[in-house]
Amino acid sequence: MNILDQNILLDLFHQHYLFFAIGVFLLAFCLTWYFTPKVLWVSREKNLMKEVNARSSHKTAIPPFGGVAFFLVLVLIISLLQALRTSPTGNHLIIGLTFLFMAGLKDDLVISSARLKFVSQLFAAGFIIFSPELSLTSFHGFLGIHEIPEILGYAFNVLIVVALINAYNLIDGIDGLAGIVGIVISLTYALVFYTTGHPYFVLLSLCTAGILGAFLRFNFSRGRRKIFMGDGGSLVMGFMIAFLSLKILVMQPYQPLMREGYVPENTLLFALAVLFLPIFDTIRVIVIRLRNGKTPFEADRSHMHHVLLDNGLSHKKASFVLGGLSLAVIVLFIILSRDLRSVGMCLAMLGVFIIVAIAFEVLKKKALRRNLRKQSEGMDRSRKDKVAMAGE
Repeated sequence: MNILDQNILLDLFHQHYLFFAIGVFLLAFCLTWYFTPKVLWVSREKNLMKEVNARSSHKTAIPPFGGVAFFLVLVLIISLLQALRTSPTGNHLIIGLTFLFMAGLKDDLVISSARLKFVSQLFAAGFIIFSPELSLTSFHGFLGIHEIPEILGYAFNVLIVVALINAYNLIDGIDGLAGIVGIVISLTYALVFYTTGHPYFVLLSLCTAGILGAFLRFNFSRGRRKIFMGDGGSLVMGFMIAFLSLKILVMQPYQPLMREGYVPENTLLFALAVLFLPIFDTIRVIVIRLRNGKTPFEADRSHMHHVLLDNGLSHKKASFVLGGLSLAVIVLFIILSRDLRSVGMCLAMLGVFIIVAIAFEVLKKKALRRNLRKQSEGMDRSRKDKVAMAGE
């Protein structure tokens, strides 16, 4: 029996859907687990390492090519899923992923210009926004807005894709953070797609979660098996998350969920809640940089994960704290959305943004006082040592 035969795949898909979905997750996990050590070996043999700089959160040179494994696994599995003939977007998705992967790989190897990455993002967006499955024609009553012009829908989709790719890229600053947040997002989407009857998108969500789950084993490693996803990985995964987010936004209201209290006009805010961490961190960083008279594109240590590191948390603890925060916002949204319409939910989400922003400002000031105290103690010890040496 040829397991890759199209008819066999279709039978498995239709008759044993849950088994098939678990199989896709495990396949993505196992393939990533298999490919990543091969990428690591080549990177170390050719000395293709990410060097330490002033902003680095690591102390030794690490290969930044986890995205190579991501891309290979995504192309293999999406190509396999094309045999199911349930969605016409698979080939377009592969083309978009290829544009972004090449731009990210170039950046990991020799540094890409911001213009090249931006153009690649626009090309990638162009290959999916015109898909009939991702056509945004309505906001479902959000703030009283229902039908929107087709051209506005295309523009909004491009904005979402480019913004989410860059937002996800920006949170990839410490071990495990982008992976954990990506898993939270993709599994949440998988549950929504399963509940609303969109099996192809369930499989893509589980594929994304499987890849990131396997990657964490290597990203959290402390030895020679450690690897970063790099720009090639963060751009590719950001694109997958953006693609899945577009599907969430364009889905028609699902009657069984509406009977359970789901309000269609809150769909846009639901996506905002699921994507809270990358969106909030990006907005927060831009505001801080502008307030300090810097360009929004100037790198610094103002991200949320930097604040937690400066307060003494390890990479792993900081990543799980922020992953937990992301999950908490999603749960809070689900609880509140049963009783609040879009205006009320907007105010609630704004309140969450303000509370989290204040909390991290407090933590930032605490870290600053902590560092000043350490510097003062170090200077005192230095003076005492000098006095002791002079006495001798």
